[in-house]
Amino acid sequence: MVESWSFLDTVESNFRPLVVIELAKGTKEETIEWLTKRIVDKKANGGAQLLIKPLVTENGVENIYLVGASHLRLLLGAETVGLVKECNDNSMRTFTYSSRKTFKHFADDNHDFLTMAECQYIIKHELENLRAKNEKMIPGYPQAKLYPGKSIVRRLLTSGILVQIFPLHDREELKKLSHSWYGRVKVGYQPLDDIRCYFGETIALYFGFLEYFTFALIPMAVIGIPYYVFAWEDYDKYVMFATFNLLWSTVILEVWKRICAILTYRWGTLLMKRQFEEPRPGFHGVLGINPVTGREEPVYSSIKRQLRIYLVSLPFVCLCLYFSLYVMMIYFDLEQWALDYHKENESNFSSLMLYVPSIIYAVVIEIMNRIYRYAAEFLTSWENHRLESSYQNHLILKVLVFNFLNCFASLFYIAFVLFDMKLLRQSLATLLITSQILNQFAESLFPYWLQKRYNRRMKKRTCSKKTDMDLSLAEQVNMEKEMGTYLGTFDDYLELFLQFGYVSLFSCVYPLAAVFAVLNNITEIYSDALKMCRVYKRPFAEPTANIGVWQLAFETMSVISVVTNCILIGMSPQVDALFPDSKMDLVLTVALIEHLLLAIKFIMAFVIPDKPRDIQTKLAKLEFESLEALKQQQMQLAAESLQE
Repeated sequence: MVESWSFLDTVESNFRPLVVIELAKGTKEETIEWLTKRIVDKKANGGAQLLIKPLVTENGVENIYLVGASHLRLLLGAETVGLVKECNDNSMRTFTYSSRKTFKHFADDNHDFLTMAECQYIIKHELENLRAKNEKMIPGYPQAKLYPGKSIVRRLLTSGILVQIFPLHDREELKKLSHSWYGRVKVGYQPLDDIRCYFGETIALYFGFLEYFTFALIPMAVIGIPYYVFAWEDYDKYVMFATFNLLWSTVILEVWKRICAILTYRWGTLLMKRQFEEPRPGFHGVLGINPVTGREEPVYSSIKRQLRIYLVSLPFVCLCLYFSLYVMMIYFDLEQWALDYHKENESNFSSLMLYVPSIIYAVVIEIMNRIYRYAAEFLTSWENHRLESSYQNHLILKVLVFNFLNCFASLFYIAFVLFDMKLLRQSLATLLITSQILNQFAESLFPYWLQKRYNRRMKKRTCSKKTDMDLSLAEQVNMEKEMGTYLGTFDDYLELFLQFGYVSLFSCVYPLAAVFAVLNNITEIYSDALKMCRVYKRPFAEPTANIGVWQLAFETMSVISVVTNCILIGMSPQVDALFPDSKMDLVLTVALIEHLLLAIKFIMAFVIPDKPRDIQTKLAKLEFESLEALKQQQMQLAAESLQE
């Protein structure tokens, strides 16, 4: 960076609040003074060099502060975090302040060059990188220990002094986005670029995947409808449907990688360099020296962590899996009772009773999944992982294993132990539809109703008939700080993962599974959009280049679906009739077909490039130019040293 940080002003006449900091009630004055001083101090003095103002309400100054930054400070921050922007030659390059004139739409007076989400991400990055210098504790709180290099904001959060940090909504932009996104029912694509500009790449990529997955389900749904109408009881014909299912589950995931690369290249995150991960806020240990950074930070024995994982977490997960299987056997007892009751009475009521055990079991599955999720979060936090990525990977593994067994164990048991295709079809339909209804209610409708009720109370309290656009800044902040916090895309991807399992594993037995999945996802797009815009606080933008570990999870599910569908094909009367004398020949033939299909699947994954050719070329060109620039720099340094 050629320009020095010292020439930046910490005062700007047009203060634009971007981020809200809420401190705990009764926070000591010396703590507030120290924190605000560190936020506005120059970078050379270890500060963030940002702008901060207290929120003044009718009741005076509360413990709420608004954080912003000058335009110049944000541009230098964009270089620090490595934002990638489009150049005048239509290529994507990492932004640098010295070469700012080469970037498209840049002008010194154009404050829209960086999106509001990017500005808020920069401020979050700077606040999180405020580090203790010589302080041994948070002023006024001797129990809140500090050490050189410790993130101040993370210590304030873990000590309970800092309640929350969240980015403000832009009411005008939010209204425009809401109208184009979910304000009217239409057949068309989502405004993914607008979603990305407002919420960031991680959320935009989730909605992009949700939209793509919904479109990818349409061929399965189109084939499933006539299949349901004309070949419902003819299980011989599901061989063709299962074969199509195998190819479909492979192709859609490989094509998604290409679409993901196109989106993230256009948004600049495909080129962003991975930043060094800091210890997560909940990580604790004795002070030691990080061998990579040389900084003092908590150190925790990896042996202790492994002991916690294998001696506590693993047995607990196994115990939960056993309990899930125990509940499943109770469900089968209920099924048998309902069947016996129907045989004795054979009435309309008894016919309806046949579906009651499956509905009860579906509700119990959802309850168990949610209870287990809290237990998994507690255990993973107790394991004391140093990095957020490691914490997330262990949490996802725990949750996926339990959810997979909890949701699909009964279907596998019915298909491959009871060999009851009629019960399999009934259970699959009931589990899929019930889980979709419960998820829609729990994740969107109920939170929206609570938020709507809270907003009405707030407006009555302020005796105001204003619309959201007319709210004062203080009213907007007070309303937003009470909104729910969006906890990330984990639950959203998990719901799609389980839906993918219902469709790919057993949909040949119940062809309408894809139809119900499409209908659910269409409503999911609108309900998720509604909850992002109206129910939750605005989340901070998080740059990402892909959907992460969820890509591997979906691919693993598609491999399992190959095995499942091959066994279902082998169980069909049509295939079974081909081997009247030897069942061993049937088993060997099915195993051979399964291995061939897996081989074809992996060959297809290898043959279909993850990135389109033009993007590969652009990335290679940028890498070549970077190497050439590095060579020129080294030659220049060598020439200067020779002259000396």
